[in-house]
Amino acid sequence: MFMLHADPAGFQEVQNQLKNVLGTSVLSPIGHVQGGCISQAQNFDTDHGRVFVKVNHGSQAKIMFNGEVASLEAIRKTCTVRVPEPIMVSDLPAGGALLIMKHIEMRHISKFAGKLGEQLADLHLKNRIMKRKMQKHLGTIGKCPADPRPVDMFGFHTTTCCGYIPQVNDWQEDWGTFFASQRLQPQISLIERDHGDRILLGLWSELQMKVQNAFKGAVIVPSLLHGDLWEANVAEDEHGPVFFDPGSFYGHSEYELSIGDNLFGVHSQDFFTAYHTKIPRASGFEVRRQLYQLFHSLNNWNHFGLVFREGSINLMRSLLQIL
Repeated sequence: MFMLHADPAGFQEVQNQLKNVLGTSVLSPIGHVQGGCISQAQNFDTDHGRVFVKVNHGSQAKIMFNGEVASLEAIRKTCTVRVPEPIMVSDLPAGGALLIMKHIEMRHISKFAGKLGEQLADLHLKNRIMKRKMQKHLGTIGKCPADPRPVDMFGFHTTTCCGYIPQVNDWQEDWGTFFASQRLQPQISLIERDHGDRILLGLWSELQMKVQNAFKGAVIVPSLLHGDLWEANVAEDEHGPVFFDPGSFYGHSEYELSIGDNLFGVHSQDFFTAYHTKIPRASGFEVRRQLYQLFHSLNNWNHFGLVFREGSINLMRSLLQIL
């Protein structure tokens, strides 16, 4: 947990930059916002209303925040799940960057967990519905549909991050190729660079040849994903669910459900029931979920160290037996 107040010099730098970029004379820190594992955070009252500010002093901060803004804007345009409205990303004079968003008074997800499941399904179905509408209009005479064109490939138009690790989002026609080469392989490469784990590399040399087996017979239409969906990245207010901290891309909708059955604590069943009412589980779901869980385990290994090694190795061994 991090707080801006823990570093008085850094906090003053943030205040000065906020006054400059927002053009505000009033800048009062409000409450105590908990920071995550990646960035620091604080609410401020300004001349223009209350804002929520995320601060990161890392070299990748601007890439990370620009990807978050692009993700928030993409989700917002679907009119499915509410997200905070970004105001701007700004460099910090001493290095790093800050992200300014309009403030939403949020609380832990509880009574709106079912609504969140419905809205997440709507987000995942949005591109599929757009494709059907486009196909319906093909061959007709008249104006083109007003909706944006659907996306036919897997990827995203800019770099996004999962945690602080930039994700490769180059467009691919095949989801299995995208997932193996642009999600799993970069995580494996980072572990190889930092740890040189021979057991992991040996397992990966076998597993990468079998990844495509998980997708045989599956019909996968690109869905816009939050990209880092877990309990700490969703909340609610009096109006309903709110998504934040996304690292979006167009991928397989099942990827979003891979962190676990207890995704939202005691309210998980409400969430999953509502979601699967709109998007039923497909054959092979449990196998693919293990494959997607491997990404998260490897990503945690790269962020937090060897405590996640055993779980990653065990997942790879299990997948080799079932694929």
